Amino acid sequence: MISVSFGIIAVIGIIISYLLGSIPMGLILTRIMGKGDLRKVGSGNIGATNVMRVGGLRMAGAVWLLDMAKAICAVLIGCAIGGDVFGAWCGFAAVIGHCYPIWLRFRGGKGISSMFGVMLATSPLSFVICGIEWLVVALTSGYSSLGAVVAFCVMPVLGFAISTQMGWPFLAIALVALWRHRENIRRLITGTESKVEWKWKK
Repeated sequence: MISVSFGIIAVIGIIISYLLGSIPMGLILTRIMGKGDLRKVGSGNIGATNVMRVGGLRMAGAVWLLDMAKAICAVLIGCAIGGDVFGAWCGFAAVIGHCYPIWLRFRGGKGISSMFGVMLATSPLSFVICGIEWLVVALTSGYSSLGAVVAFCVMPVLGFAISTQMGWPFLAIALVALWRHRENIRRLITGTESKVEWKWKK
């Protein structure tokens, strides 16, 4: 009876985590700020990078923090239900929600900010390592996507360094994020990827 009850609660936790991740913070904030439909400008993506193209660095930072916050909430829910590892899996559900939101016909962001939210909530050291790596690569190369791709490759290594159990949700998150960046990877290889304009506001 106890295991069945836990199973039901765990499923509910996963569903709530997915729904949290599905909240399109970028789309909501840009509309509130009068920037129009984010899906019809720039790259059409609802993530922080595209927000920066239309609203500047300050607005992009706000979206980044909000997207991280929803992933952190999902992890905390999971930790309360079944501990750190289950918290990481709830974070994975939030990343899936961010990338494939039910509210937007499963057309969402690419998982970078929500991934960092999961790391901050589960392993602050991993968050710092990947955060420094992303900043260094993105600022020196001008390619936000390149910094993200490197972070996706580093994340599973850090997860398995913590524990085998933690490594699996970290790997799952990294694979989803890499898949969402497949077009960016193709453009990086062919030299056609757009560089980011680091502007405080627009």
